[in-house]
Amino acid sequence: MKHKAGYVNIIGNPNVGKSTLMNAFVGERLSIITSKAQTTRHRILGIVNGDDFQILFSDTPGIIKPAYDLQESMMDFVKSAFEDADVLVYMVETGEKELKDEAFFNRITNSKVPVLLLLNKIDKSNQEQLEEQVALWTSKVPNAEIFPISALENFNVQPVFERILELLPENAPYYPKDALTDKPERFFVNEIIREKILLNYDKEIPYSVEVETEEFKEEDNIIRIRALIMVERDSQKGIIIGHKGSALKKVGTTAREEMEKFFMKKVHLELFVKVNKDWRSSEYQLRRFGYNQKK
Repeated sequence: MKHKAGYVNIIGNPNVGKSTLMNAFVGERLSIITSKAQTTRHRILGIVNGDDFQILFSDTPGIIKPAYDLQESMMDFVKSAFEDADVLVYMVETGEKELKDEAFFNRITNSKVPVLLLLNKIDKSNQEQLEEQVALWTSKVPNAEIFPISALENFNVQPVFERILELLPENAPYYPKDALTDKPERFFVNEIIREKILLNYDKEIPYSVEVETEEFKEEDNIIRIRALIMVERDSQKGIIIGHKGSALKKVGTTAREEMEKFFMKKVHLELFVKVNKDWRSSEYQLRRFGYNQKK
């Protein structure tokens, strides 16, 4: 039996539903999802295994014009997605007309690997709008196969999956057949906490936050976790904690509940808040938190 394996890398503007699609493909909630831009900061791998295939789905940050070092690092993850893709998935939503970076767009239209253009959120448009969008993107990206989908409603996702299988090259598996992702458990602890911060705080606060898991101890019946929430200024620390610790307690409770679903085990979670000045512009700090700064 011939075995297929390859990287299927998902790119697009912020808020097009890349993380929702990734989770639909993998069948697990690996990528955090909020309505705020820049929710995804890293490149996250989700692995789908079959008897004769292994698909390495890669969710990348939404494409933006970088304003500071952290965002530069996020765009480095997008660049890497072009370099090792066996199939490129370019996601747009109804109403979009361009990618936020012309250089990235040129790389898509000149791609040497198959490109699948997924027109997402079609549940929010009518037939006439859909036909206009398909015509627009057919002219803009003539090298792409276009699939109208709704990642949220799981509409037309299976035909995309089947087409990806057809396009995969013959390869031995890259990872063990029971692997789900390339990220360690602590990464998902950090991401779950960060998601709850994105959902519970406004304005600049969520974008100034980084989370670091200092302790992850798994016992027979419980996982004991101690995590540090880092902000850039003292005023942000006060907002994260809230009146008599109420805001931090809410984040901790919702994060713990999410972790118990994810790890399928009882979780004891301790959260602390610390000021780490200007970490988003520090090459050392960005490397420490797993962002591959290229200087």
